[in-house]
Amino acid sequence: MAGKDNGHRNGSCAHQPSQTLTEEQAARIFAGMNEVIRAGEEMRKLRTEMIKMLAGSGWTQEKIAQLTEMSQPAVSKQVTKSKLSDSPPPMDLSLDQRDTPWLEGRLWGLAEEISEACYDTARCTRYVNALARGRKRFTPQNVDELRRLVEEDLRLHRSLLPGSHRDAYDQISRALDVPSKATSGTGAATSPGSPSARRTLAAQIQRDRLRGDS
Repeated sequence: MAGKDNGHRNGSCAHQPSQTLTEEQAARIFAGMNEVIRAGEEMRKLRTEMIKMLAGSGWTQEKIAQLTEMSQPAVSKQVTKSKLSDSPPPMDLSLDQRDTPWLEGRLWGLAEEISEACYDTARCTRYVNALARGRKRFTPQNVDELRRLVEEDLRLHRSLLPGSHRDAYDQISRALDVPSKATSGTGAATSPGSPSARRTLAAQIQRDRLRGDS
């Protein structure tokens, strides 16, 4: 009987609930959730801004709905809201602009091209993926780290990458090293579009330019 009692007690102990989560464990769990939620909210805002920009440039609601995979009534609602508010001036899509978000977007686009060309060995791949998923943000420290990784990839994979990649990096790097002239007065403060939209557009335009030059 004693043995059975001991076994029962031991079995009961084995099924007792463990201690509650520590504050650090809970913080890590919520941090992961918050990253996903924040990224989703930022992406919805960016999509809305892009819809307004395309509508302001004369794109039809049908075409916007097709590209965004939204219903036309949903696109129409977004376009109507934009007409009720002040419409931003048309955005300059030339590659050579000097505000910091635009330069960060160019760097991001360059890193994406390097990552695709040298995926298995590119040092910048993990950083590019983290930026795309919202796990990393465009802070000065993160931009400096991305610059370091891109420069390292350009050195390590010189034989695989076209010279246009190095030329683009040199232009971006020089401009980022003198942000006071690029962003003061007539710089980022008066550039149309949010920083997120400008980074996204600059990244795509940079990638298109590199593909055309390679």
